Amino acid sequence: LWRFRYSARLLKTNHFRTAASNTSFPAVWMLLAQYSGRIPGPFVVVKKTTFSTMPETVEDKANPELYSPQPGVRGMTLLNRDAFKRTIVVPALKVKKEIVNSLLKSLKQSVLQRPGLKRVVEDPEDEDSRLVILDPHKIPGFSLGESEQQVLKELSVDPEVSRYNLELTYENFKSEEILRAVLPEGQEVTSGFSRVGHIAHLNLRDHQLPYRHLIGQVIIDKNPGITCAVNKTSIIDSTYRNFEMEVLAGEKNLVTKVKENNTVYELDFSKVYWNPRLSTEHGRIVELLKPGDVLFDVFAGIGPFAIPAAKKKCRVFANDLNPESYNWLLHNCRLNKVDTKVKVFNMDGREFLQGPVREELSKELPLRKEEQKNSFHVVMNLPALAVEFLDVFRHLLVGEPCSAAALPTVHCYGFSKHEDPAKDIQERAEASLGTSLDGRCSTSLVRNVAPNKEMLCISFQVPADVLYKRPCP
Repeated sequence: LWRFRYSARLLKTNHFRTAASNTSFPAVWMLLAQYSGRIPGPFVVVKKTTFSTMPETVEDKANPELYSPQPGVRGMTLLNRDAFKRTIVVPALKVKKEIVNSLLKSLKQSVLQRPGLKRVVEDPEDEDSRLVILDPHKIPGFSLGESEQQVLKELSVDPEVSRYNLELTYENFKSEEILRAVLPEGQEVTSGFSRVGHIAHLNLRDHQLPYRHLIGQVIIDKNPGITCAVNKTSIIDSTYRNFEMEVLAGEKNLVTKVKENNTVYELDFSKVYWNPRLSTEHGRIVELLKPGDVLFDVFAGIGPFAIPAAKKKCRVFANDLNPESYNWLLHNCRLNKVDTKVKVFNMDGREFLQGPVREELSKELPLRKEEQKNSFHVVMNLPALAVEFLDVFRHLLVGEPCSAAALPTVHCYGFSKHEDPAKDIQERAEASLGTSLDGRCSTSLVRNVAPNKEMLCISFQVPADVLYKRPCP
């Protein structure tokens, strides 16, 4: 409830936006019925003799999930795909080949729709006929309704419903169904994953760890293009913003390529920070910039703010303390052909603000004319610590203040577990700056990081009385 009220307040008073999350598991196909009796063979015609010699198949009315893997896979820690084979009994109609398409169109709501399973199969008794598989949940008790019977009458199709033994294999189950069948009953099945190029990045819970290698392999199997699955094994180091990880399955190559907002980046995921869930926020900030603006990116990473800004013909100063991020930032500037438009630094964020940023502002602000439209922006995306760096702006410059329009705009990120996150981050920013920001800032909710933990961005122009130290008379 607090989050709903908080969101409503932000919508009224601030520029409230939410970053989109681009990766998650497919929705579970919850199925509700199964039938009883022992039926020999793959296909049985009601009131007629059976054919085939396949093993007996059980229709189990007690199991509500008809398409779930068999119970014997529960507790599996090493993936055995053959163990997922299962045969279920489904309704079918015998239809002449030439009217199959017409029947599929007329009975599209009743025909089997599960991806990966054929709706039409060969009739082993009659090469001129086909068997049309029906959805067992739409044909309860293997009995057609009046509307279905009318369609069959119009198409001159025998309304007799037959029983077909449908074989399911590992390939026919979705990842969520497989993991729900394997992991302990009643426990959370998945925690989702982020996709970074060919890598699936997981944050597994403790109860999932004994199954981690199986989970990793299932994710690779069920998501085309993913060839490596990793699990974070430690919290993010605030110094270099990377974390330890374990390769769960697949190749061990963690150098990958990603595309975000029409810009391509290459990176070593084990050594630098990259979060695909920040794509919307990166785009939001870049959208605020105009050609000719100046961007100071204090914690630039591999360049998701800096490079799109340079492509937009902004002047960019980008810094990162992590030597690996610095090298990949240089690489990505060259990759995107903006290496002549971005000045790259490998410094502590505080030193970057007190050095190159101060130098550039001291040089440019006094020369700025009233009619000039270009702006100065400072991005500080280190949410664990960035607010603590805001005190650097206190008397960063010496001299007479420039016009209010020329004052640099800061976009500072932070985490909050407070019941009112917007108020919390504003109060912390005010404490660092030594001044009130009431009526002079806006707060955007970037994303929910964890239960009761939000990531936010507070934006404001640095007040002149904070930024400037007047020279002694």
